[in-house]
Amino acid sequence: MTEAIKAGRTIDKILMQKDAQGSALKIAKTAREAGIQVQYVDKAVLDRLAPGRPHQGVAAYAAAHAYVEIEDILAAARAKGEDPVVVILDNLEDPHNLGAIMRSVDGAGFHGVVIPNRRSVSLTETVAKASAGAIEYVPVAKVSNLAQTVDYLKSEGLWIAAVDMDGERYDKADLKGPLAIIIGAEGNGVSELMRKKADFIVSIPMKGNVNSLNASNAAAIILYEALRQRS
Repeated sequence: MTEAIKAGRTIDKILMQKDAQGSALKIAKTAREAGIQVQYVDKAVLDRLAPGRPHQGVAAYAAAHAYVEIEDILAAARAKGEDPVVVILDNLEDPHNLGAIMRSVDGAGFHGVVIPNRRSVSLTETVAKASAGAIEYVPVAKVSNLAQTVDYLKSEGLWIAAVDMDGERYDKADLKGPLAIIIGAEGNGVSELMRKKADFIVSIPMKGNVNSLNASNAAAIILYEALRQRS
């Protein structure tokens, strides 16, 4: 596993047995140096992940697709002569939501998705299936700090719209031009820090008995409104 890390293999997270010794500790050190999250767990967790197979106290979650840099997403959009439009996922954890959001990004013809390194769903096989093939076409950047990434996107000329309650009605907001759309986590919505970082808040009116849509539905509505305004 150490060689896979050094070779740049796309690894989302490493699970390490709490009392691991020897070579496992070297793997943990190499992973941290490479910016890979290391989570310490009981042996029983690893036994369930690798039933009947020797795991030597360590297991890795490999991504179903390679990540890109945020700069690559912006450059690809501009190479097409288009204003960049990206979706920022604020600690989203449901892989089906991520896959569905990638389908909407692809369907609307936009440019990429940004996820944080921690407390977020990654590019798992479940995400790949839920994306119905969009994982091959929608680049995903995994970043260590969402707030700093928002600041960078602002410096690159993007406007930041957070989708949350108590904002301007989405179809009245100006969603043209370079744009980053922040979608919050299931249940919690957009974090307070991301609300403060946003240039404006957009809301989707709810006329029924529930007060919000799930993340992928909300993202689809905003993405296609942004597409409509560009038509």
